Amino acid sequence: MQQERCSSSDRPLDPGCLQARDAERSADRPACAPVDFPVAVVLPAGGSGERVGLPTPKQFCTIFNRPLISYTIQAFERLPWIGTVVVVVSKENHDLMLNIVQKFNHTKVNVVHGGTTRHRSIFNGLQAFCSTSNSLTPKPKVVIIHDAVRPFVEEDLLLKITLAAKEQGASGAIRPLVSTIIATSSEGYLDHSLERAKYRASEMPQGFLYDIIFQAYQRCSEFDFEFGSECLHLALQYCGVNAKLIEGPPTLWKVTYKRDLAAAEAIIKETLSRSACIIAGAEAEAAELAKTLQKNLNMCLHYSEVKLKVGTIPGMQVVRLALDKNRNGLPSTFIKGSSSLGAHFLLGNGGLESKPVRHKMETDVIPCAKESNAEYLSKTQNFIHLSTTGSNFLGVLEMVKHFEDTDHTRLYPVVIVWVQLNMTKQSVDSQKTDELAAFRSLASEVIQGNVLLYGIQIEHTKVPEQWERSVERLTQITVALIRDRNAALTGQLLHV
Repeated sequence: MQQERCSSSDRPLDPGCLQARDAERSADRPACAPVDFPVAVVLPAGGSGERVGLPTPKQFCTIFNRPLISYTIQAFERLPWIGTVVVVVSKENHDLMLNIVQKFNHTKVNVVHGGTTRHRSIFNGLQAFCSTSNSLTPKPKVVIIHDAVRPFVEEDLLLKITLAAKEQGASGAIRPLVSTIIATSSEGYLDHSLERAKYRASEMPQGFLYDIIFQAYQRCSEFDFEFGSECLHLALQYCGVNAKLIEGPPTLWKVTYKRDLAAAEAIIKETLSRSACIIAGAEAEAAELAKTLQKNLNMCLHYSEVKLKVGTIPGMQVVRLALDKNRNGLPSTFIKGSSSLGAHFLLGNGGLESKPVRHKMETDVIPCAKESNAEYLSKTQNFIHLSTTGSNFLGVLEMVKHFEDTDHTRLYPVVIVWVQLNMTKQSVDSQKTDELAAFRSLASEVIQGNVLLYGIQIEHTKVPEQWERSVERLTQITVALIRDRNAALTGQLLHV
């Protein structure tokens, strides 16, 4: 299935783009060598995922309501020099894959049926470029073969693989071995071991001149189709092409087991939480709070790992914030909350394991003026909307409407933290019930559109030490909400 092309500038920001920016800063990036020839990708995705231990094949398991394979596709689609991505799936998953392509607006994808083995599926994918009836799948100069369940592949590596394949005929990513490889006897005893320093693990992606790898598959045996696993070996055995091997980054790991899905989610969360946009009201107090919050978020925060957990005690909902001493060395404390309208905060380890982390969040501060927001709203997935007591969340509603109109939340969830600055020392218990009900109703509605809405109320005070501590706690909670992206906390008005 092939759809019309669109420019990458129309697409929401994604973790792969952020990783690519880091790679661009690398001194060894071959940026001087442009890709001025056609490049395509083949993604075999016909596996059943037996090792992951789930009823759904791992490539279709979801992270933030988005299938894993969609993340992998976008890692290639975002690169303007890659023309077509051929996704090879089993016949029973063909319609599912077409729905994914349509839902997440994958504009370079062509879906074809796979075979009974991995090599048969790859060959089917390569044959898609031979079809003279499909002008949208032209024959490439170089084809990249990659695993559908390796979503974290950087442009820097893809560029090196592509250029090496054009020069050498074949190329592949490698990684150092983590474990020593041993051979066992038929009786189950140690026979011998290999010297780990001399060997490497073969990884994906792998690149080939299209004519080389297609010819290799045409010549390979039935045994290769049934039991082979290494494309580079086929190119060497049947075409005499010795691949150039390129060491890849640690992010090349493959989602194989159930625990790997949790690891992938953690990586995406961490990457999505690198930036935020603070939208401040016109009031002087809100503007000052925005500056202080920006300063805190832009610093390297020496917090322990912050986690939020929801629990209950009689008559009260509890949100537990786990941390050690904060940046100022302040001890853990209790923050009083509401037993009915808000959430009660407990600061302390509470039996939760924590470890030191350094987290830096790049933030911008912008006014509430509508005309100045559009550019920023399209650049990030995290927003902190500041307002003072008595202000409703009309600005939040306008943001959500903008996201709906631009389809900004299709690929990744957007976090909105509505911070209400209480200027009247009014407790959260006296907050209007209908306003809180409306806030919760809005949160439950927008979560269906991939927007996570949280609320925090902070008491304003002119006592410097007390105000500093309150803003410090506000910073901690905001970081935790953005990093954890916990759907269970949406619609709660947390009190600092």
